Amino acid sequence: QVQLVESGGGLVQPGGSLRLSCAASGMTFSINAMAWYRQAPGKERELVATITSGGVVNYVDSVKGRFTISKDNAKSTVYLQMDNLKPEDTAVYYCRRGASWGQGTQVIVSS
Repeated sequence: QVQLVESGGGLVQPGGSLRLSCAASGMTFSINAMAWYRQAPGKERELVATITSGGVVNYVDSVKGRFTISKDNAKSTVYLQMDNLKPEDTAVYYCRRGASWGQGTQVIVSS
């Protein structure tokens, strides 16, 4: 059974940084693509970033140059480094692998 557990969310001022983590279990982490999504209040869930098993990354245009997705196969963990955060980045952030989702971690960007 695949389990994904996010952490690292919180309250941060505009321009600040956070690093989200997603620890995976119940799967062979190194051969799986992983993704981060987010859902803002009143909006649909959107794809933020993906990383393939080979380390190829992609981002939604709104976070390019500010967010970095990475993974540590030895720790079965995928990360989302978020820099220069903006109020519009406020959302619940989820990691996903295939049909499996984590429980989400809240990010609030506010002064």
